[in-house]
Amino acid sequence: MAKYFDVHPENPQRRTISSVADSIRSGGLVAYPTDSCFALGCQLGNRDGLSRIRSIRNLDDRHHFTLVCQNFAQLGQFVHIDNDVFRAIKASTPGSYTFILPATKEVPRQLLHPKKKTVGVRIPDHAVAQALLAELGEPLLSSTLLLPDEAEPLTQGWEIKERLDHVVDAVVDSGDCGTEPTTVIDFSGGEAEIVRRGAGETSRFE
Repeated sequence: MAKYFDVHPENPQRRTISSVADSIRSGGLVAYPTDSCFALGCQLGNRDGLSRIRSIRNLDDRHHFTLVCQNFAQLGQFVHIDNDVFRAIKASTPGSYTFILPATKEVPRQLLHPKKKTVGVRIPDHAVAQALLAELGEPLLSSTLLLPDEAEPLTQGWEIKERLDHVVDAVVDSGDCGTEPTTVIDFSGGEAEIVRRGAGETSRFE
């Protein structure tokens, strides 16, 4: 049965965030809010968590998982970024964007796109997600909480708790999340390619 954490959306309670982080460190899979919609998250090296995300979302091995990072310095440890791409991403973060980039050796092989050797990275503009990332001191391996055959992500913490009670370890609820996932920009070829139009403004990448 999943633990349920009710968190203030702008001033997350430190003790509560610490409890969520402890759950993640001990191998837990959590549903947590971001600036686009709810996401599923676990530690980077958590193979069971990765497997559960694949199972919950019915994902194949071509799915780009996302490393949700606290800041640009952390993001830079996990992807290769040249100067032009650096400037474009820096101007758009934090925000509702996921960037697909060539991965460094810090990224576990099972997270990489099998042919491109790329991974998604993002820095959310959300107080609760940022507090959790700060407490963890490392990125969260994440994927949008969009269930198979459903058009929109789940937006209510209580509903997530109800429907995923036996497949996640914790639900972090700070009120309604949006239904629009991040805008996805693929920089792996050197030029910006808009893969998905979502919550982030796309004009600067066109």
